[in-house]
Amino acid sequence: MQDKMILKGMRFYGFHGNLPAEKALGQWFQIDAELTMDDLSKAAATDALEHTLNYAALYAGIKIIMQGPSVNLLETLAGRIMDVCFEFYKVTAARVRVEKPQAPLGGPLEYAAIEMFRSRQEWQETRRHD
Repeated sequence: MQDKMILKGMRFYGFHGNLPAEKALGQWFQIDAELTMDDLSKAAATDALEHTLNYAALYAGIKIIMQGPSVNLLETLAGRIMDVCFEFYKVTAARVRVEKPQAPLGGPLEYAAIEMFRSRQEWQETRRHD
């Protein structure tokens, strides 16, 4: 059995990007996190936070990444958010999407985005190679 917790449409102002103007002026980013977890029926039955994942703590961790030091790549942001997701032992897989709605490409664009999906095992193997 696999259950999911989803935080969709988190918005943070950050100073990430490869261009000097992006680092100086900043811009809004939108984040979606979809976490697969083992059976959450115990949390449903007990109404106890210790049987699930505290999504306020997850949000706080993502906020630290997004409002923290500037990075150049959306891939870096997505990877760091993935690390935050797997800090929670109940998470068996995670999908993270980082959208940059105002990517400076010189023309109309809804957003540029990076989406990563990793099982816990894939994430652990990736971390060993870093």
